[in-house]
Amino acid sequence: MDRIDANLNKELQREMFEPADLSNRDADKIKRPSIKYWPDVWRRLKQNKLAMSGLVLIVGIIIIAIAGPYMNKFDYFEQDYTKINLKPNSTHFFGTDELGRDLWTRVWIGARYSLIIGILAAAIDFVIGVLYGGVAGVASRRVDAFMMRLAEVIYSIPYLLVVILLSVVFSKEGSGTSLFVLILAMTLTSWVPMSILVRGQVLQLKESEYSLASESLGASNGWILKKHIIPNTLGPILVNVTLTIPRAIFAEATLGFLGLGFQAPNSSLGSLANDGLAGMAVGNAYQLIIPAILISLIMFGFNVLGDGLRDALDPRLRK
Repeated sequence: MDRIDANLNKELQREMFEPADLSNRDADKIKRPSIKYWPDVWRRLKQNKLAMSGLVLIVGIIIIAIAGPYMNKFDYFEQDYTKINLKPNSTHFFGTDELGRDLWTRVWIGARYSLIIGILAAAIDFVIGVLYGGVAGVASRRVDAFMMRLAEVIYSIPYLLVVILLSVVFSKEGSGTSLFVLILAMTLTSWVPMSILVRGQVLQLKESEYSLASESLGASNGWILKKHIIPNTLGPILVNVTLTIPRAIFAEATLGFLGLGFQAPNSSLGSLANDGLAGMAVGNAYQLIIPAILISLIMFGFNVLGDGLRDALDPRLRK
């Protein structure tokens, strides 16, 4: 009987413990290559055709703004009264203005000024807003409340009034508004939305586990802000910077159109549109349409790029 039971156990062991086939052991395994955050952001941004078209458009405009004035032989200030109000042609690609100046050269140099104003204004907003909002977020409640009320008072001042006052104070008689005055006027109040955004992100992230762990280990508020909080807020900050540039360009164009921007012989896209307004009455609509179209293209490119960055930087949309 014992011998029969021993044989039965051997048979059961042979049937139940046969070696498994390992050839297909990875068939159901979920595999995904390890991709770091920023390369993954770039990969997802490239999948957004509209955002990439905006990026290509912006790069193209910047390249032509740099090289465009050198594509013909006409100087920025050159006047030729025998070629007044010429329509666009093979010699003058964008035509001429009421003083016989080549609009191709003037439009692309005006685009340079507009892009410089937009980029510098966004950079200043970024620096001041991140520093101010970061300090307010990690400070005590009393300091935070004081800093935010001060920011709200500053933001309540209309930038148009600031431009007029600064133009009167800093501009020389008859010279119009300078590049420094325009950037200073727009950045005196426009950094406040960036600081509010950063403050909100800081208040949220300083309660995270890694921030509390660093604080429990004796890290200072400045170290936590620099190493943990600011790097994790770069996504919303970069999106806001991307959308700040077209706002600054449009603000400058508005001031130029109202006659508060660059004055002749210097010009930006806004002041060129203002100069071209007079040509509408005599059938020279191209003098207004060309700078207006370029302003629209710049704003379109930056806005769709900002929307694409918002989607690419959102980890919840990661696939």
